[in-house]
Amino acid sequence: MIPFDFEYYRPDTLGEAVGLFGRLEDEGKNPVWYGGGSELISMARAGNAAFGAVLDIKDVPELLGLGTDGENLTFGAALTLSDLIVSGSFPLLGKTAGRIADHTMQNKITLGGNLASTIIYRETALPLLLADAILTAAGKDGLHTYPIDAVFDGRLRLPKGEVLVRTAVPAAIAAAPYFHQKKTKNEKIDYPLLTTAAVVTGGRLRIAFSGLAPYPFRDRSAEEILNDGRLGADARAELFVKALSGVIQSDLSGSADYRKFVLKDTILNILEAVREEKLPCLC
Repeated sequence: MIPFDFEYYRPDTLGEAVGLFGRLEDEGKNPVWYGGGSELISMARAGNAAFGAVLDIKDVPELLGLGTDGENLTFGAALTLSDLIVSGSFPLLGKTAGRIADHTMQNKITLGGNLASTIIYRETALPLLLADAILTAAGKDGLHTYPIDAVFDGRLRLPKGEVLVRTAVPAAIAAAPYFHQKKTKNEKIDYPLLTTAAVVTGGRLRIAFSGLAPYPFRDRSAEEILNDGRLGADARAELFVKALSGVIQSDLSGSADYRKFVLKDTILNILEAVREEKLPCLC
């Protein structure tokens, strides 16, 4: 049971939602956006979140789009993980979504909710970081577009009052050869010890991680090591692990040293799959 009272609103349009959020904020009601709601409800019950108003946006039509926009694929922020899986239009995104939680929760968790989550893993960010996604958000003065790197720094950080509407990724990258691997401490459905996502585009490898650090990330400078064909696979893997060693975390799932071991093994597997043209590799 949530131990405080709050107002509930279910706007029909994006414009109504944004306007209502602004009014409620001006009234000091500390409004929050509500999509799948699983995390928000859990936090409120545990006393880790408080709000005076909830705006349920999971059925706002503008947030449910799934299609193409010129040379890009677009994914509405209120699409569930299950929607992303069934779509099949961005296989790596669908594969990543399919390894988050169980099937019941995949029907509730939304793309926007996962990106903005307080849970540190936010694995749907990985394919979007690799694709240099463009995010569209709505605020009181209209729509704004942002490169993902401008508003995603470990988690989604839009200006106050703005809500994510959709993400767009190049269709060519969505169709590129890819690698996905999620390693957990115990069960298949668990928080990741290390989730790795990679694509090969323009003859170059791009790679991103969740679980390695206390936030999902892509390190472009470290990618240069993996794409240095002058070095052998083992040397590249060693240098890559060394380059990332400063951000690798220790927690109950595994020590930093164990994560380094798993990371090197994963990198070697990816380099071998790329060399032998065996992507996609769904490990």
